[in-house]
Amino acid sequence: QVQLVESGGGLVQPGGSLRLSCAVSGITVDDYGIGWFRQAPGKEREGVSCISASDGSTHYADSVKGRFTISRDNAKNTVYLQMNGLKPEDTAVYYCAADWWGVPATLSDVDYDYWGQGTQVTVSS
Repeated sequence: QVQLVESGGGLVQPGGSLRLSCAVSGITVDDYGIGWFRQAPGKEREGVSCISASDGSTHYADSVKGRFTISRDNAKNTVYLQMNGLKPEDTAVYYCAADWWGVPATLSDVDYDYWGQGTQVTVSS
């Protein structure tokens, strides 16, 4: 049974940082593309960042480039999203997802097969 469990969300002031974790079980993270997505109230889900299977190449949405960093710890079977310079517009529920093909990983949610339950990130003063 494949499970993805996000953690690390919370309330942070503008300019602050958070690190989200996606703990994966049932599959091996370096065999799958792993993506981070977010959905704000009243908005469509959007891709934020992804890391490809095997070579670990990464991709970012323009809105987060230079502020967010995705990484993978194969030993812990966990993928992280380090978020710096947070802005109020980053407020959303953040989800991680796994793509069985994953080479390369994409920011399109239709490519993903397994999803976590999400973690809330709120950026507000």
